[in-house]
Amino acid sequence: MSGNGNDDIPERFVRKKKEYEVDKLFRALVKIEGSDLHLKVDRPPYIRHRGELKPLDRGPIDAEEMTRLLFPMMDERNRKIYNDTGGADFAHVTNVDGINWRFRVNVLTQMGEMGMVARRINNKIPRLEDLHMPATLYNLCKYSQGMILLAGITGSGKSTTIASMLNWVNQNYRKHILTLEDPVEFVFTEDKCLINQREIGQDVVDFGIGMKHAVREDPDVMLVGEMRDRETFETAIHAAETGHLVFGTIHASSSSSTIGRILDLFPQNMHQAIRSALGFNMKGIVAQKLLPSILPGVQRVPTCEIMTFNPTVRKLVLEGHDEKLGDAIRISALEGMQDFTMSLKNLVQAKKIDRATAFEVAPSIESLKMALKGIEVKEPGIL
Repeated sequence: MSGNGNDDIPERFVRKKKEYEVDKLFRALVKIEGSDLHLKVDRPPYIRHRGELKPLDRGPIDAEEMTRLLFPMMDERNRKIYNDTGGADFAHVTNVDGINWRFRVNVLTQMGEMGMVARRINNKIPRLEDLHMPATLYNLCKYSQGMILLAGITGSGKSTTIASMLNWVNQNYRKHILTLEDPVEFVFTEDKCLINQREIGQDVVDFGIGMKHAVREDPDVMLVGEMRDRETFETAIHAAETGHLVFGTIHASSSSSTIGRILDLFPQNMHQAIRSALGFNMKGIVAQKLLPSILPGVQRVPTCEIMTFNPTVRKLVLEGHDEKLGDAIRISALEGMQDFTMSLKNLVQAKKIDRATAFEVAPSIESLKMALKGIEVKEPGIL
């Protein structure tokens, strides 16, 4: 899921006017086509390339150099956040051969020492087909109301997939897209849509205030970032209930387990009300993981599980039968749903990943073996 940078980033997103010493490391990340840069005291800089961490060919960073590298990057607000909480998230821009590249930066404290992890953000938003995502995702973009979640671990490509989906809306509909991000990652170029991107801390004081403002800003489509607490989810589901199409991300390992992850944000006595809100407002949950690719020029491709909320899935969620959601996905393949086993089979048969990779990440090795042999597993009744 790699892409090329461009110099179309608006000036308001180019925060700095001077060079920083740490920019040398960001340039190395870009030129190696890595995805992440890791800095830790007493270790050399590490770059994640094709999913693996590899050290740069230089000596370890001592505590004095780390402070010299990281503190100048932070403005007064982020320095205060770092000093008060032990960590700060912000965006950073580095010019590489005349091209501005954005990075999502987390400065952290570990064992009393400063450190950093930064993610390279592709300035050019790829198309869904360039990401090798199933066509079902286009159908999710066509809804006018409801909620769509992208699930997965950090680094699984959720943000890139959502950016591609929003950009498809931008290219095909005349709507107002509003994003609330911490920090802003992908910077959109308006096509048919009017797009407002608000960054927490810079454009609005916090997420709660941003959502309060949002209902007065006439959005058709909203990106509310990561669903990491009760307040975030409550405000997002309220926006979906009041006629908006809401996109968000969540840390969960599969589409079906996402339901439980959401319920964990709420006390037990609210679970049935949350199930009702999910059943009637959720349009789809896409869980994804990135795998090494064997396609020429492509570093990684996603394997994804897609669960759309057809009557069967909705009934299971409302009645609390989450353990049957996997079966509901498998019997609904003709409706565009798929589980990870089906996805892995398709990727192997399309020669996008090798068999060894598929079996390494398969939820069930036996199920994948049978799928690759064309043997259909008959599922028991789920209703």
